[in-house]
Amino acid sequence: MNYRMILRLICYILRVEAVCLLPSLLISFFSGETGAVIGTAATIVISALLSLTSFLLPPRDKQISAREGFLSVALCWVVVSLIGALPFYISGAVPSYIDCLFETVSGFTTTGASILIDIEAMPMGLLYWRSFTHWLGGMGVLVFLLAVIPMGKGKNSLLHVMRAESPGPQVDKLVPKLQDSAKILYTIYIGLTLLQIVLLLLGGMPLFDSVTTAFGTAGTGGFGIKADSLMGYSHYLQGVCTVFMALFGVNFSIFYLLLLRQFMKVLKNQELLLYLGIMLGSLLIIAFDILPQYENIGEALHQAAFQVSSIMTTTGFATADFNQWPALSKTLLVLLMFVGACAGSTGGGIKVARVLLLMKAGRRNVKRMLRPRSVSQVHMDGQTVGEEVVQNTHSYLALYMAIMVLSVFLIALDEFSLETNATAVIACLNNIGPGLDMVGPMGSFSAFSWHSKLVLTFDMLAGRLELFPMIMLFVPLAWKRT
Repeated sequence: MNYRMILRLICYILRVEAVCLLPSLLISFFSGETGAVIGTAATIVISALLSLTSFLLPPRDKQISAREGFLSVALCWVVVSLIGALPFYISGAVPSYIDCLFETVSGFTTTGASILIDIEAMPMGLLYWRSFTHWLGGMGVLVFLLAVIPMGKGKNSLLHVMRAESPGPQVDKLVPKLQDSAKILYTIYIGLTLLQIVLLLLGGMPLFDSVTTAFGTAGTGGFGIKADSLMGYSHYLQGVCTVFMALFGVNFSIFYLLLLRQFMKVLKNQELLLYLGIMLGSLLIIAFDILPQYENIGEALHQAAFQVSSIMTTTGFATADFNQWPALSKTLLVLLMFVGACAGSTGGGIKVARVLLLMKAGRRNVKRMLRPRSVSQVHMDGQTVGEEVVQNTHSYLALYMAIMVLSVFLIALDEFSLETNATAVIACLNNIGPGLDMVGPMGSFSAFSWHSKLVLTFDMLAGRLELFPMIMLFVPLAWKRT
């Protein structure tokens, strides 16, 4: 086990986190928010000092194995969350450290579940940090690290790190060099974010609102700076967010193919077609279901489009309290929580690629039952999917269901309704944010006990990291040297 290389990765992440806290410190300083200045400055110092540990124990070998990649990613996300919660706690803005940790993990994992009741009373500097955690966690904190720091010196050992952090059943490099792949991903990510900020500014949204909203949209996180989320903004601004939420739910390799002008590959991408088909179909069903609650079909389509885009991409913004919608619409939204966005996007959920893969594997198995001697394989986009990928997908689904059931059982100790408990777990495990009943779009997670918040915090981390890295932290065999 290459413990020193794992420590080096953690220390690099701490330095990145310290630098990322500087804008929050400046905003707090110029806004005259003394508590936030102290909390943010103290966190920067603590993070910087802890990051010096790697100089005391430099790694002898810079290679990372698959097992070490999983453990590195899990530990980095835990550490960055523990430190990232300190500005809220030290400033006194959020008195309980468990609440601070829940809010920070919700930010980095792009979940958007919040314990805050009076959001608008928070200091501007901390609101910025809260939204920026979405943006940083959306593409992945370690993918960002790989994009800016040449750690592998041309070696591909850190591909294990990228695979452990990136969502989807199968992760590959866009180009031969890993660092170039990370740079391409972040270039597209930054470009789309800046484009959204410009469009929001053109619609009259203030600069601070535009930046924080774009961060929440890009990371498909959903932390808003208003108590009513995006309900108070114009239809134009809500429409811009609807489109960009859908865009950030697309596999980023699709954008790369568009840049290369490989349009036929894009049009034939089965995951993209299923993603758009599910989104459009759900939009139309919900629009007609909620039509009696709205003035006209245009308003119903607008509200349905926003909520479907928000929930399916696991963003979590809201322009309506869908907790008050008919049972059919609420049920469909909960089902979309499970499906989630595309693999290789910033969205959560099971992923459309896995849903498609499970459908194809199920059809293949039915054929085998009817014709036992036939040889059939699973294909996606004209390529054969390896049996290992299919087996891993089934293992993922089994582990996913086990964690979900156990989590619902554990938080049932708080004696809230089944609708609250079940949708709270679904929302956290799929990195959605809002659920139903007490944790609906106009509610919060503040009423849960500290132990339930820890369970949900684990669910958020497990969901963002595709389950296995977090589970490996508790497997003794993973820590053995051989």
